[in-house]
Amino acid sequence: MRIRLAAGGALIAVLLGALSATALAGHAKANVAAPTKISVSAGEFYFTLSKSSIAKPGTVIFTVTNKGKIAHDFEIQALHKSTKLLQPGQKQTLTVKFTKKGSFYYLCTVPRHAQEGMAGSFVVK
Repeated sequence: MRIRLAAGGALIAVLLGALSATALAGHAKANVAAPTKISVSAGEFYFTLSKSSIAKPGTVIFTVTNKGKIAHDFEIQALHKSTKLLQPGQKQTLTVKFTKKGSFYYLCTVPRHAQEGMAGSFVVK
C-alpha cells in the first residue's frame, strides 16, 4: 500500500510541475508588448508623426508615406535605420526596436532637406 501512495504522489508531483510550466509559459507570452504603430507623412519640407514618443522602450513600426512632389527618405541616425528613397506617393514600413530611453534624431538625408525642416526627435520615455 505504501508503494502505491509513493508512486501516486510522484505522479501528482509530475502533473503539477507540467501544469505550472504551462501556466508560466502562457504568462510570459502575455507580457510581450505589441509593437507601436506610427504613421509618418513626408512632404516639402516636413515630417508629421502620428506619435512623437513612446512610454517605454519597445518595438515601433513606422509607416512612412511620401505625400510630397519630390523624393524623400526617413532615417533614425543613431540606430542606422532608414527607408529607401521614396518617390512621391510611395510608402514603406520601418521596424525599429528601441532598447533604451532617450531622444532619437530622425531626418531626411536628401541634401538640404533636414536644414529645410525635415528633421526632429522621437522620444522613448
